[in-house]
Amino acid sequence: MERKDYNITLIALGCSKNLVDCECMSKLLKEAGYNVISDVETADVAVINTCGFIESAKKEAISTILDVADYKKEGRLKHIIATGCLAQRYSSEILEEMPEVDAVLGTAHYGDIVSVVDGLISEGNPDIELTSGVGGLTHLLEDRDISTPGYAWLKIGEGCLHRCAFCAIPLIRGTFISRPMEDIVREAEVIASKGVKEIILAAQDTTNYGIDLYKKKCLPELLRKLSQIDGIEMIRVMYGYMDGMTDELIDEIASNPKVLHYFDIPIQHGSAKILKAMFRKDTPDLITERLAAIRKKIPDAIIRTTVMVGFPGETEEDFEELKANLVRWEFDRLGCFIFSPEEGTKAYDMEDQIPDEIKQRRYEEIYAVQQEISSKLTKKRLGTTVKVNIVSVSDDGIFYIGRSYGESPEVDPVIYVAAEKGELNIGDIVDVKIVDCSDDYDMTGVTV
Repeated sequence: MERKDYNITLIALGCSKNLVDCECMSKLLKEAGYNVISDVETADVAVINTCGFIESAKKEAISTILDVADYKKEGRLKHIIATGCLAQRYSSEILEEMPEVDAVLGTAHYGDIVSVVDGLISEGNPDIELTSGVGGLTHLLEDRDISTPGYAWLKIGEGCLHRCAFCAIPLIRGTFISRPMEDIVREAEVIASKGVKEIILAAQDTTNYGIDLYKKKCLPELLRKLSQIDGIEMIRVMYGYMDGMTDELIDEIASNPKVLHYFDIPIQHGSAKILKAMFRKDTPDLITERLAAIRKKIPDAIIRTTVMVGFPGETEEDFEELKANLVRWEFDRLGCFIFSPEEGTKAYDMEDQIPDEIKQRRYEEIYAVQQEISSKLTKKRLGTTVKVNIVSVSDDGIFYIGRSYGESPEVDPVIYVAAEKGELNIGDIVDVKIVDCSDDYDMTGVTV
């Protein structure tokens, strides 16, 4: 049988960076002549790009592999390939304990996907294990298979310079590597040529972009270059660090009409003691000062953060300090993680581990606090008019679903849009007046 006779499905788990890696593998497989499909039920080969960041992500990855393995038992599916972060960290364990998996590719081996599939199909090679090295950019393509409706992620770096005590990303993805600016610009031009108007910049720390290649932080310069591309109307920046929110970057976002007034800045905690124990550079004073600088120059800024509860040694006093600071800082959006000990990290065997029931209670309390904050801030948007990128249609077919500058895909609420005149298309950017904020998160608007 020829390559075109084989159906291959790819499943991306975890973060947007994983999705980009999966889209690149899809393109490589198509260029090699394979038939890439979305339905695992009719696939001959399944590629599962896993996440291994925290315990819940590991469980999701393992569960997905086992679910897909059921199709292999039924006969049509012949091979399963695990790629990505979980494959990088636990390659031997996956092959030993999950015999349904035929190959594992770590984070430096996405570019080997075609040769691995060839080997499995033509020779039936079992137990392929490619995990030498970590991270890298060589597999990234300027023209990949974009799978997201109306927008595209654009990876500008890989790995991380920071060594937070709880985080295994540097072990999985390596130290931070910036992608050459000219490569990023060329990919953005290809994206624009496909009619995609919104790009979302991603890396483990976008605010450190350029520090290795150009010996300085170059995100403001990159934003200026990207904004010059015809067809790109919205540029969103994700995954920054508070100490990277320099006056130069804030000024660029404030003055550049194509860069959205949206900030994603994970702070992880609000207690000085816990931040220090986490090996974070942030302090409550720095967070307060940088938030004030952003809001002074960009009054309509939407700011998202991420915090973690249950870090070893987190007392009730530390937790109350976190809650009090969240009330004071008033982030528009917030995600919360429960600490899980990750092998190879400083926090893995720290003393004073927090019992699971206390972690869960604190997790629920954080979201209760944030719900009140988000509800209050969302209601302030009632009556405002914003540009909305239409990304889908609601299940009932009554509304279009879109996102304004204030909503990032997957993690934020959406805006339900009623079209006053005529039909809309996926990827259209239209003016929408917000007419209902009764929900704590989602909003409803009408085109104007």
